[in-house]
Amino acid sequence: MQTTPPPPPSSIPVAPAGLSDRARRFVEMDGICVLRREIRRHRDAWLAEGIPAAEIDRAAAFQDRWGGLALPPAPFYEGGPRVLAAGRPRGSSGSGWSFRAGDCRVSMPYGFLIGPDGTFGLDAHHWTPLHASTDGWVESLALAAHAARWAKTVTKLRGGAVDSLNLDDYEPVPEVQGLTDTWWRGHDSLIAVYRGEAVGLDAPRCLEAHVYGGLDAWGLQD
Repeated sequence: MQTTPPPPPSSIPVAPAGLSDRARRFVEMDGICVLRREIRRHRDAWLAEGIPAAEIDRAAAFQDRWGGLALPPAPFYEGGPRVLAAGRPRGSSGSGWSFRAGDCRVSMPYGFLIGPDGTFGLDAHHWTPLHASTDGWVESLALAAHAARWAKTVTKLRGGAVDSLNLDDYEPVPEVQGLTDTWWRGHDSLIAVYRGEAVGLDAPRCLEAHVYGGLDAWGLQD
């Protein structure tokens, strides 16, 4: 008796729970699902190499939540990861364990890692956490896409001009969970400050900020 093969997985992603409405729309309307690698098949081999079971489970949980999701290029970091996907955990009990968050889009002097505490960041000259979680990274991508769509002006500042920004009348945007990178909301503008390359590569000239001006209430909050 012939059996009908299962249909191929849908390329339309379903956003994980816990994201803002803006990020959920971004993932489901602008993202694409590609074939997700099953990393649990490596469990026995990784255990034999001395990788703790808890770290393998942590990488597998990331893969379950984000693995195979391709998002539009980030406005900084050469577009960010091409496809989110967990790699083999690496580290030690002393330094902590991390794993790759996805392959880069182009040849770059750093990669993207999930740190021992779940932070999303750069594996550059030294580990530089950008956001407190991968959710925060995705929220930042969604906010950048939204702000670029609705802003009347977009201004890019570099180097010392970023340090001269006066953010006294701005409040941090909490959903991006900013650490080295931060987002700020003012009365008619949003500002993204990208410090990751400057810190991770010890290169102050790489410091950059994007100022999205002329936003109305929809552009600021939605």
